Amino acid sequence: MPLAEAIKTARSRNLDLVEVAPQANPVVCKIVDFGKYIYRQEKREKKRAKGGKLKEIRLTTQIEKHDFETKLRHIREFLQDENKVRVTVIFRGREIQHMNRGRDLLQRIIEGVVDVGKVEQWPKERGRSLQMLLVPGKGTVTTIPKEIFQGQLSGGYSDAEEEDTQGDRQAL
Repeated sequence: MPLAEAIKTARSRNLDLVEVAPQANPVVCKIVDFGKYIYRQEKREKKRAKGGKLKEIRLTTQIEKHDFETKLRHIREFLQDENKVRVTVIFRGREIQHMNRGRDLLQRIIEGVVDVGKVEQWPKERGRSLQMLLVPGKGTVTTIPKEIFQGQLSGGYSDAEEEDTQGDRQAL
């Protein structure tokens, strides 16, 4: 439709002629109420931004105090920017026997972000790591529930129940 005819049609309907795709050949336009069009565009943009991206922070149980504070600061910034954060504690070698150190590390992170983020997915074992998911919002629970780690000790026994393999052998 020629431009003059499109403008005439839009005015007769008390609407506006809005250019939708200026890069197309020929240019694509719509006859709509411009106020409603802008409102819908803004609403669509908010919807996209609300979901946020997933950021990941990885650390080990051997992290130093200053490095931990830096990672915590990054997590807080990500949450304030409306991003989700997956925190992963990696266990190397024999560190896997001390799962409680990783749990304590995640507990300190939860306490450090309680005013800007909350736990969406509580810590879970994933192979040789512990992972939890934080989302923006005010948190209410500041401690990891005990039932999450019931029966999840690596190796099958607790420290007090370790087998005495040396005492089982008989002298020849």
